[in-house]
Amino acid sequence: MDWYFEVLKKYATFSGRARRKEYWMFYLFNNIMAISLIVIETMLGGPGAIGMLYILGTIIPSLAVAVRRLHDTDRSGWWLLISIVPLIGPLVVFIFTVLDSSPGQNNYGAYPKEVAA
Repeated sequence: MDWYFEVLKKYATFSGRARRKEYWMFYLFNNIMAISLIVIETMLGGPGAIGMLYILGTIIPSLAVAVRRLHDTDRSGWWLLISIVPLIGPLVVFIFTVLDSSPGQNNYGAYPKEVAA
């Protein structure tokens, strides 16, 4: 859960690098939270507005952590725009986020595995 709150603390920080664990743990908890809110509100007879507001509120942190994750693989955050291309775009971004960090210092900052240790 710490990884989730760490990303929220860096709400709009698009610089730097994010480890795979930081990205995927945020992705996991963010989706669990959004789906839970929508399901609970729908079961209570609501329109699902709270879940949608939550999703809208976490768009910027989601983009920021995705950009930092791409930075960690030594790619520009502009690579996120390829996800607009149907089928192949999201697959390319998925592959980039699964790849290991580029070791050592890169154009976007210090190696996060060394900084965290």
